[in-house]
Amino acid sequence: MVSAQEGSDAPVSEGPGGPLDASSDAAAVVSGDGVVMGWTRGAEALLGHPAAEAVGAPVARLLALPRDPSRVAAVAERCRGGMGWSGHIPLRHRDGRSVDADLRVSASFRMGGNECFLISARDRRRQWTVGRNFLDGFLTRSPVGMAVLDLQLRYVWMNDTLEHLGGVPRAQRLGRRLTELLPGLQAETIEGLMRKVLATGEPMIDYEYLGWSWADPHRRHAYSSSFFPLLGADNSYTGVCYMVLDVTERWNARQLLSLVNEAGTTIGGTLDVMRTAQEIADFAVPRFADFVIVDLLESVLSTEGHGAWLSDAGPAPAKPVMRRAGMSSVREGCPEAVARVGDRADFLPPPHDVHLLTSGEPVLIQVLDPDDDLWLAEEPERAASIRRYGLHSLISVPMRARNTALGLTTFLRSLNPVSFQPDDVLLAREVVARAALCVDNARRYTREHTAAVTLQRSLLPHALSGGTALEVASSYLPADPSGGVGGDWFDVIPLSGARVGLVVGDVVGHGINAAATMGRLRTAVQTLADMELPPDELLAHLDDLVLRLSEERTQEQRAGGSAMERDADRDTTSSFLGATCLYAVYDPVTRRCSMARAGHPPPVFVAPDGRVSYPELPAGPPLGLGGMAFESREVELDENSLIGLYTDGLVAGAHYDMELGMEQLGELLARPDPDLEALCSAAVRQLVP
Repeated sequence: MVSAQEGSDAPVSEGPGGPLDASSDAAAVVSGDGVVMGWTRGAEALLGHPAAEAVGAPVARLLALPRDPSRVAAVAERCRGGMGWSGHIPLRHRDGRSVDADLRVSASFRMGGNECFLISARDRRRQWTVGRNFLDGFLTRSPVGMAVLDLQLRYVWMNDTLEHLGGVPRAQRLGRRLTELLPGLQAETIEGLMRKVLATGEPMIDYEYLGWSWADPHRRHAYSSSFFPLLGADNSYTGVCYMVLDVTERWNARQLLSLVNEAGTTIGGTLDVMRTAQEIADFAVPRFADFVIVDLLESVLSTEGHGAWLSDAGPAPAKPVMRRAGMSSVREGCPEAVARVGDRADFLPPPHDVHLLTSGEPVLIQVLDPDDDLWLAEEPERAASIRRYGLHSLISVPMRARNTALGLTTFLRSLNPVSFQPDDVLLAREVVARAALCVDNARRYTREHTAAVTLQRSLLPHALSGGTALEVASSYLPADPSGGVGGDWFDVIPLSGARVGLVVGDVVGHGINAAATMGRLRTAVQTLADMELPPDELLAHLDDLVLRLSEERTQEQRAGGSAMERDADRDTTSSFLGATCLYAVYDPVTRRCSMARAGHPPPVFVAPDGRVSYPELPAGPPLGLGGMAFESREVELDENSLIGLYTDGLVAGAHYDMELGMEQLGELLARPDPDLEALCSAAVRQLVP
């Protein structure tokens, strides 16, 4: 029989000699009555019989096991059914020795009218064994620290890696326990884990902890340890093995991510520059540093200007003017500080100058030397503080956001003996970068909020006069920082015949747009009031004006304006412009007050005897809806009565409804007080937190 045909197109999956290579397997063709009909070179190589000796001989003489006719019959029947058979069979070599082989018998087939079977065999691969010298070298030079301890947890064997990690020589370890070598809470915890492993027989995998090593005593390392029991020949426990791996880099990466995420939720909770700066210092102490100072440029703390040193703003000044905005220390009262919060603090670590703020690159000084000539010459007070409180390591990170320099954050360590490392600079940079965005947001908001408040105050009346008919007092409190400046307004308008017009209103939305709209509506009310219109007609004309203003705004947003301007409009009042208003006219001759309201809360009346009432006025729709009429109502007042006009921000609280707020307002105004200004201010202070 010949070998496989030359030039076969069958794909080759593996090179010669591989585990799956069948090209060198022994193969033979055996007839149904057990006679060898074909013999290959592979069969000759496996059993030593040349083809001339093998062909025509019974196949049974090639088997190195007793004959088993029933088994042979069962295998033949299986192969006749088209299944084939494989198994482990010992074969006899020509020299008489036994050859262990994996034998495979194909399904039966016909050749020349005879029933035949294709049999192939392969010498079983001898399993790879490891010598003791090889195993000792592998364990000793493994990158994982390994040790074996007896039942009393004394060291009996350890590899070179563990000796290097711990920094304790092998001779000092062998025969001693871990708590004797490294006394402390962590060593006791590890021994407790090993006792648990011996008691339960269950291994413990990947236990992580922080610890110190004599090999690197100035830096805390993170280790991952695994423990499992060792069994003897009788399956009894003979000791415990543990493996340890230095995972400091992985631990630091996780800590960095965790701290950065925590900083994102802790810093920047308010739109206040000073509070945000203090939050930076409070967050970093003692998580990261023992003493932290945050110095911001004076232009950042002021409400004027845009900050410092934009890319097109020209060269920076030779000496930046900064003020202390926040600081925190592990020592009560921050005794390390040379400047207090609010003081001027032009600190830049020597030898750096103002370019440190503009370049944005952090400064790492791993070892602070208070006797350094530069520190003694440029920062003598701080050099003395460094010496007095043992400040030994420093990181200074410039605060920059949106291409604007904001200030400098400095981290120092004293009680923590570990110096800052380059990895710590990454954490400091990331935390400061996030905090800088919060500071810049707060700075921008403060500037815009101040501009809106200034605009609103300039549009409100500076002095109110009720003439001979009324004694007038007012109290105005801008909206809180979370809501921004609103569009509330009020006015007292002298009319003919000693009459007085009283108006209070509220424009929907917040910000500069709401304040500007409020000014236009106040001017419109004054103009309409001069026309001697009754309250309901005045509100109808005012409603038409609001409708026109709303249409103009919608057209402006559709036709022009930058994307930033359109976004700003949507952030404040959107394209819809609405307002509420209450307008009243009081006649001192008849002591009658005619009123109408457009979606505004009703006034509060306090009689001379202290009775409080709220007149039932037709509600009327808010201004800007159009298509609905307004109604007036006239009320007669006793002499020396009090009329209170207010906006819903005074009586609508977060924890109570408007009716309760109106009731509280009435009780406050009913208190006897000859000073109307004091009564008005006291009511506002008590109702608004």
